[in-house]
Amino acid sequence: MGLSLFFVICILHSVIAITCGSLIMFYLNEIYIFGHGVETAQKLSGSTPHDQLLIKTSNSFVGLLLFIVGFLVFMVAFVKDKEFQSFFAKGCVLLHLSMALWRVNFERRLEDLAWDWPRQAAGDFLLALSWVFFLLYTWREKYD
Repeated sequence: MGLSLFFVICILHSVIAITCGSLIMFYLNEIYIFGHGVETAQKLSGSTPHDQLLIKTSNSFVGLLLFIVGFLVFMVAFVKDKEFQSFFAKGCVLLHLSMALWRVNFERRLEDLAWDWPRQAAGDFLLALSWVFFLLYTWREKYD
């Protein structure tokens, strides 16, 4: 029994989302320091105890949401319906391209994150590209 391309892409995206969500929930400060440096990490963590609590709570929910999305994508990997797979892939392309567009339009304006957005937007484009390759592969398979 061969693995379908849809299954492989879903598992890959699921592992990425679950890993990133877990890291955001439990190791966000370390990720900030590693990715941005100590000074920027302190700015991103908030200046007052109230701000810090709000930011930590918000980031924990973001991490939890990403973890849940990864788990849902894992469950979707086992769907065999070709029409659903195509619909899901198109939605994922739209989602990843929207995220990249958001980074280009808004995140680049944030002084502390201005240098980081191109790398993250490139990651969004690559994730969208994996679904585009799936759609092209299934289109080729359908019309050959």
